Amino acid sequence: MAEKQLRITLVKSPIGYTKRQKETVKALGLRRINNSVVQPDNAPIRGMINKVSHLVEVEEIDS
Repeated sequence: MAEKQLRITLVKSPIGYTKRQKETVKALGLRRINNSVVQPDNAPIRGMINKVSHLVEVEEIDS
């Protein structure tokens, strides 16, 4: 069975938010607005997404 993947897109700038939120966006691999990355669907990644959910858009994809 293929592992689920998440496509995470930065839709809002982290400027003006806390340093911790900026670092979380960076740790997800996002650099600029409308930049997308594909990450595995696991608990640590989901937790990071929850912390910056107001800045990102997430869609599930099958790999």
